[in-house]
Amino acid sequence: MALESSFAWPDLSPRGWQGTYDTLHMWTQIVGKTRLALAPMENHWWQAALYMTERGLTTSPMPCGNRSVTVELDFISHELIVRTADGARHAFALTAMTVADFFAQYLSTLRSLGIDPGIYPSPVEVETAIPFSRDSQHASYEAEAAHQCWRILLNTHRVMKRFRGRFTGKQSPVHFFWGSFDLAATRFSGRRAPKHPGGVPHCPDRVMIEAYSHECSSCGFWPGGGSTLQPAFYAYAYPEPQGYAQRVVEPAAARYDSKAREFLLPYAALRAAPEPDEMLLRFFQSTYEAAADLGQWDRTALDRAI
Repeated sequence: MALESSFAWPDLSPRGWQGTYDTLHMWTQIVGKTRLALAPMENHWWQAALYMTERGLTTSPMPCGNRSVTVELDFISHELIVRTADGARHAFALTAMTVADFFAQYLSTLRSLGIDPGIYPSPVEVETAIPFSRDSQHASYEAEAAHQCWRILLNTHRVMKRFRGRFTGKQSPVHFFWGSFDLAATRFSGRRAPKHPGGVPHCPDRVMIEAYSHECSSCGFWPGGGSTLQPAFYAYAYPEPQGYAQRVVEPAAARYDSKAREFLLPYAALRAAPEPDEMLLRFFQSTYEAAADLGQWDRTALDRAI
């Protein structure tokens, strides 16, 4: 019971969360761009994503010449840790610092291990893209806020793994996309999709064209941003089938957001539920069914009997 209690769905409004989010978003982009530089290409850019661990977020092993290297953001000890397959380990503390200082310290740590990946030096998928080496605007890091966010991601990961087990078709891992700072899982119908129009800020259109090359239904968690964008679970379909926005999904707290073009379940509603895991599973399942039924997916071939 003690373990369950300590990992209940936590509040995500601790002191310093907004500033921590803005800074941590840039830090994860820097770490994620290391994967983009070192890992071989995979479909839908899956090689670039980060993954949950029992302590934070990891790149997983990345090839670097004839070596392998892993970078981890640890939200328990609040460290960035770089490990190589030959036993080397270098780390530095995660504490309040500018993005520019983090970037310089990160590159120095990699170079001390003989690693120089040639990271693209500016963020993507944000309205204002300040080059990392010049970003003194984002400099907040509250350990409690980062830890609370990681716990929510880890809880979401647990439920998403259950949801993922219900599908036998092509699907993504449960992974963290640093561009948009969200945990996601995606299912595919098996058919090609219309060419994506692109248009994401500071992101080449080819990225979205590759990401959405096939029909999909995606879901995940986004921890919010700005003064009015609250933490929420989301689900969307590409291409969006006719009638999707009008579909009734579970739970009752979920709604379709016409601006975002996705279903949203506020995190606050989940926290208030007597069985939050089951509520979240219903949200993921019912929004998938909306996409698959209206999009005429072959669910007999794709769904696992539950």
